[in-house]
Amino acid sequence: GETQGSPAGGVPPAADLVLGAAAGCMACVLTNPLEVVKTRLQLQGELRAPGTYPRPYRGVLRAAGAVCRADGLRGLQKGLAAGLLYQGLMNGVRFYCYSCALAAGWTGWPGGTVVAGAVAGAVGAFVGSPAYLVKTHLQAQTLAAVAVGHQHNHESISGAFESIYRQHGVVGLWRGVSGAVPRVAVGSAAQLATFASAKDWVCQHQWFGEGSWAAVLAGGMVSGVAVAVTMTPFDVVSTRLYNQPVDADGTGKLYRGFWDCFVQISSKEGLLGLYKGIGAVYLRLGPHTVLSLFFWDELRKMVQQQPPPGP
Repeated sequence: GETQGSPAGGVPPAADLVLGAAAGCMACVLTNPLEVVKTRLQLQGELRAPGTYPRPYRGVLRAAGAVCRADGLRGLQKGLAAGLLYQGLMNGVRFYCYSCALAAGWTGWPGGTVVAGAVAGAVGAFVGSPAYLVKTHLQAQTLAAVAVGHQHNHESISGAFESIYRQHGVVGLWRGVSGAVPRVAVGSAAQLATFASAKDWVCQHQWFGEGSWAAVLAGGMVSGVAVAVTMTPFDVVSTRLYNQPVDADGTGKLYRGFWDCFVQISSKEGLLGLYKGIGAVYLRLGPHTVLSLFFWDELRKMVQQQPPPGP
C-alpha cells in the first residue's frame, strides 16, 4: 500500500526517495511550531518534583501563546532550518533502508514490516542526529523570563554546528544519539504496526470513503494515539539528553546516558514526567504523517506527468 514506501506507478526508487524526503520537509514547515512547543514543555521542571517550579508553559495552545509573546510569531519557526535538515537526512536514509529491506524480502515474515520500519528508522535517526541536536538547542533558546532547560545561546544554525564541533569534535555532534535511536525505532514501529489497521478500521465504519484523505487523516489520528503513548517517554529522554549541559570532556552534567535519564526522570518527576509534552507529540503526529503522505502522493503525480526523457 501507500505507506509501504513502494514506488507508485513507475516512479523509480531513487526518485521516490528524494520525493519522500521532500514531502517530509514540506510537512515539517507546517508542524515545526508544535516541535518548538513540545521542546519547551519537555524541558520545563527538569528533575523537579511536580508543583515545585514555575510553569510558563501550560498545555499546547497557551504554550504557543507564550512562545509568541516572548519571540514573536517567528519564535514558532525556531530551529526550522535544522528541522528541515533532519527531516531530509532522516527520511531519505529511512526510505532507502526500508526499500532495501523490502527488496531483501523482510516484509514476507510475520512482523517483518514493523522490524524493517524500526531498523530503517534507527539508521535514519543515527544519521540525522546532529541536526536534531542543534534543532533542540535552538528551539530551547528564548528570553530568560520564559527559558526552560539549559540555554546554549547559539547565534545561528551554522554557529551551533561550528561551536559544538570546535569544543567536542565529531563525537560532540553525535551527543544524545543514544536517546534518538530508540525514539525513532519505537515511533516507526508503532506507526507501521498501527497506521494501516487504523485506516482500515476507520474505513470499515464507513465514516469516510476508502481512498479519501479524510480517511487517511482519521487513520493517522487513531494510530497517533498508540504512537504518542509508546513514543513520548523516549521523546522526553531524547530531548533531555540533547539539551543537557556538558563538561569540557563532553560528559553530561545531568544524565550519564539513556537509562540514567529514564530512571532520574521517573524518580524525581514521577511517571507523568515521562509524558511531558504528549499533547504536542500527538497533535504533531497525525498531521505530520498525513501531510507527508499527501505531499509525497502529489509529488509523485507531478513526476509521473513528465514525459519520459530521451530522444
